[in-house]
Parts: sequence; structure tokens; C-alpha cells
Amino acid sequence: MKIIKKRISIYWKIQLIGWITASLYWGFVAFISGPFIWKMGLADFILDVSIGIGLTHLYRNFALSKGWNKFNLKKLIPRLFCGVLVLSIFYMFLIAGKLYLIRMFVLGENSVSFWVFFKSVQLQLFITGTRLMSIWILAYHLYHYSRQEIQIVKENAQLSITVKEAQLQSLSAQLNPHFFFNSLNNIKYLVLENPKSARRAIDLLSELLRNSLDNTKGQFITLEEEFNLVKDYLELEKIRFEERLEVKIETNVNLSSHFILPFSIQLLVENAIKHGIEKRKNGGFINVKAELIQDFIKITVQNSGKLNTEVQSSGIGLTNLKKRLLLQYNTEATFDIKELGNETVLATILLPAK
Repeated sequence: MKIIKKRISIYWKIQLIGWITASLYWGFVAFISGPFIWKMGLADFILDVSIGIGLTHLYRNFALSKGWNKFNLKKLIPRLFCGVLVLSIFYMFLIAGKLYLIRMFVLGENSVSFWVFFKSVQLQLFITGTRLMSIWILAYHLYHYSRQEIQIVKENAQLSITVKEAQLQSLSAQLNPHFFFNSLNNIKYLVLENPKSARRAIDLLSELLRNSLDNTKGQFITLEEEFNLVKDYLELEKIRFEERLEVKIETNVNLSSHFILPFSIQLLVENAIKHGIEKRKNGGFINVKAELIQDFIKITVQNSGKLNTEVQSSGIGLTNLKKRLLLQYNTEATFDIKELGNETVLATILLPAK
């Protein structure tokens, strides 16, 4: 048999702690101020807590039923003033009645009527009630206002994440067809010239296709997976260019323990082939390197060729790469591509080593 434990809500915890603390403070003040009657003190304590909780709870239910917690400040402030005024009046009458009944039944004093007694204490009780109810109502609505603001922040953050994921998926979808169309064009050249190489190229392309489908399942892949993709792609291009293409791949980091956006390095290698090696009669070289520098992973792709600024700035691949890095890392990651003095282009990605 399961025992169901009901937890006290935060609202009731605050209500009980707040009014019990206030009542104990009033009792302590009365205790140190002069002769203290314990029966009267206990009665005061019980009734003060009951009146305080009762009035404020009725106000809470009324405010919730009218939807006051959803109002803006302009609409809420006049209602708060009315709420404080009404609660203060009720508090004044209830406390006056409490004091009169205690004096009559506990102390045995009934020499004056209630209205005579009420007139003697009404101003003081009204001021006390206004102070207490103002504090309670302000605290109550500020608490709900802060919770509402926190909820809005959470919703906006969730919306931002959703938009970011949609943008990343859209950008990745643009990259993949571009890459595979280029690879199919490469194989087309080999079918008639070198059928054996064409078969090997088809095997490599199928492997690339399988890896790419696997890599689209998440926002990140390991550097090892990305480098395997690059190696297959370069082998595919090596079949086409033969001796015109020299390839060198260097790493001094644990590739399986670091992550990267899919097709980041692959894109730079493909760009180096398309705008560098293909433009040169004698071909050239491609060097791919990954190294750990302090808290960053530095990835460089260096290739023979010249940097065509118009093509690079308008190309969908590099533009998407910059957007993807910005979306995922904000300003923590950087990308740069430049031409060196000896007809060599250097592309660099700097990522936080998280």
C-alpha cells in the first residue's frame, strides 16, 4: 500500500511562516513592555494568525478569479490601492472585535460597548492594517510578477534554441547536396577514362554518403569522424587528379575526444580543390592540420592557389560555415581565409576545446 505524502505549497509555507513570525513578534513586544497575561497572549496569537491568513487568502482567491496576476502595472495599481483599502477596513473591524472579545471573556471587562471601544482604537488599527496589507499585497504581486518574467525569459530562450536548431538544419541541408553533386561530377570523368578507378570512386562516394547521413543526426561529430570524411573525399579526388594532387594530413590531438560541426573541414577541403587545385595546370598540394593551442583547437587547410575574393565572399559554402560557427559558438569560434605570399591559400578555424 502506497502512502501518499502531500507537500505544503510554497504559498502556504510563506503564509504560515510570515503570520506566525509577525504574531510572535507582537507577543514578544507585549511581553517585554509590561505585565503579560499568558491566556491573553495565546488568544492574541491564534486570532492574529487566523485573521491575517484568512484575509489575505480571500484576497488571493479573489485576485486569481479576476485574473489580476495577468494585468500590466497600469491596470493593476488602481486595483492594488482598492485591495489595500478594503483589507485594511476588514482588518480594523476584525482586530477590534478580537480585542473586545478577549477583554470581555478573558479579562472579564465589559464596562463599555463595542462601538465606544472601537472608536478609541479604530485609527491605530486602520494604520496598522494598511501597513500590513500593503506589504503583503505588494510582496504577493511582486512574487507573481517575477515568476511571470522568469517564465517569459525561459520561453524566449527556448524559442531562440528552436530557431537556432532550425537554422543549423537548414544550413546543413544546403551544404550536403552541393558536396555530392561535385563528387558525382568527378566520377563522371572517370567512367570512360579509368573504369577501375571509377569503381573505387563509387565505393568511396557510397561511404561518404553513409557517413554524411550518420552525421546529420546530431549538431556535432567527433574530429575523428570529420577527418575520416576528409580522407575519403581526398582519396576520391586523388583518383581524379593522380600525381597532380599532393595530400598531407597532420594531427596532434585526440580526435575522438573533441567535437566539431559536421562538414566544417570537409567544406574547406572541397573549396581548396574547386578554387585552387582545379585552376592550376600542374595541380598542387593540400595540407590539413589539427592542433591543440591552449584551450582552443586550431584547424588549418592550406592549399596551392590564389584567393578570389569575389568568389569566396559570394560562395554559399564559406558563407554558411561562418553562419554555422556564429550560431553555435557566438564569438568563441573564428574563421579566417587569406592568401599567403607564395600562391598559397590558408583557411583557419579556431574552436573552443570543449
